[in-house]
Amino acid sequence: MNLRRDVFQAIADPTRRAILLLIATQAMTAGTIASNFNTARPTVSRHLQILTECELLTQEQSGREIYYHLNPAKMKDIADFIEPFRQSWEDRFNKLEAVMKKYKNNR
Repeated sequence: MNLRRDVFQAIADPTRRAILLLIATQAMTAGTIASNFNTARPTVSRHLQILTECELLTQEQSGREIYYHLNPAKMKDIADFIEPFRQSWEDRFNKLEAVMKKYKNNR
């Protein structure tokens, strides 16, 4: 059964975010990924399963090994969702900076 999970719930976990950062530059096997964490390999495998179900990772079989790749299209979907919030906060910080500069100049 392939259960669809919420992508934001998946990236809420710090270990899963660390896995995404780890394989952002190169594909890795589950064993290689697990060797970077101080947890049991089945725990890392569960994280990989969740990230794969959310389509943040894709799998590629090469011989007996399965390599995990970052899915850039899904990451772009996340970035596109977050962008309006980032822009809103950037605008607020720019306004705050302008007020602070004005206050500093009036002192």
